[in-house]
Amino acid sequence: MLELRGIDVAYGSIQALRQVSLRVEDGEIVTLIGANGAGKTTTLMAISGLTPPSRGVILFDGQPVNGLPPDALVRLGICQAPEGRHVFPGLTVAENLDLGAFLRRDRQQVAADKERMYSLFPILRERRRQPGGTLSGGEQQMLAIARALMARPRLLLLDEPSMGLAPLMTKHLFEIIAAINQEQRTTILLVEQNANLALRVANRGYVLENGRIVLDGTAEALRRDPAVQSAYLGI
Repeated sequence: MLELRGIDVAYGSIQALRQVSLRVEDGEIVTLIGANGAGKTTTLMAISGLTPPSRGVILFDGQPVNGLPPDALVRLGICQAPEGRHVFPGLTVAENLDLGAFLRRDRQQVAADKERMYSLFPILRERRRQPGGTLSGGEQQMLAIARALMARPRLLLLDEPSMGLAPLMTKHLFEIIAAINQEQRTTILLVEQNANLALRVANRGYVLENGRIVLDGTAEALRRDPAVQSAYLGI
């Protein structure tokens, strides 16, 4: 479904990504783990068209998508729930969800999808008339994911969904992420600081260090790798 081949991204004189290559197959959860500043968010920004690469190619369904604007990528089926949630604080939960479907014209299906989001995230139904800015951190994260799903993405990019959340909320959120993948058949590329949880929910993973992919494999193989255990799993 998605393939990155030799991606370079720079911010001025700072080289953020160096020859990053990875792939995500249809139906998978693939996780990208690494320390803060390793380039994980930059990778997602490059895929979603917000930080175009200076070198390399990004393929979606075998077709290059380099240079396409973010809205064109959303139309193709790539959507991101960004780090920090970025819900619209002055809009209600329902209005935030409507904005997730802004590019769609199938209004009846949009209404049905909104009901599906309320079923997937019941707390959002209770809060549907509240401004997004009044929600708790966990509720805002659920709203950010639900808003992204309203675009009916084939590939969902999740950037640090557990950031700032309590352990119980994080566990619940990862159960929902697994359900999105298994029940809605949504392919997911997951950037996550909690490497242990990420590798438990993912099929495969990549380790990013200083802008380079240094290790990849099945999630189980990475969990058993001594270097991963020492650097990211606290073993």
